[in-house]
Amino acid sequence: MLELSEYVKIFIAILAILNPFGVLPVFLALTGKSTEAERKKIARTVGLSVASVLALTALVGDRILGLFGISIASFQVGGSILLLLMAISMMFAKETKGADGVAEPAPDLRSAAVVPLSVPLLAGPGSISTVIIYANLTTGPLHIGLIILCVILASFITWIILRTATRIGRIIGPLGLSIVSRLMGLLLAAIAVEFFTKGIVRLLPGLA
Repeated sequence: MLELSEYVKIFIAILAILNPFGVLPVFLALTGKSTEAERKKIARTVGLSVASVLALTALVGDRILGLFGISIASFQVGGSILLLLMAISMMFAKETKGADGVAEPAPDLRSAAVVPLSVPLLAGPGSISTVIIYANLTTGPLHIGLIILCVILASFITWIILRTATRIGRIIGPLGLSIVSRLMGLLLAAIAVEFFTKGIVRLLPGLA
């Protein structure tokens, strides 16, 4: 089991890769004609969906990799490159979580809460990679339980942010959302470098 400070870092990393502020424009666009009560229900569905997908990933993600003969070290290096590309996109305002291309509200908002809001915008390849990598840092049911707890806390904060999306969007505006997204991207870039370093050392022990 890792130290408590490591689990705090894991929680921050999961929250950074989820980047709930980055999905706010899409959320507001999809729910543009909804009442405030309907938006809150959709936000709750998103939070539960993200928590369920990532918790399941923490439990069986490594077994799925095993079926394809992929080592954790290889996945760690590949996942870190993906995270770095996402971080660069976030910092240079090319993140796909913007509202571009969303012209009309989705006809079925409950379905939209799962796809595309939960998967793949929040619980996408980056967040799934992050959870699998962290879940395999050490062994034991307590470690997996704490990873799932980090996922639940990050999903809870995502729910809170989406639940108050209208108010947040009004207060900080598009510029504020852009600044927050860039800060998340910078944090994510640092996490990606750390992942890559640890993964490449496991693949090439001589480098250590």
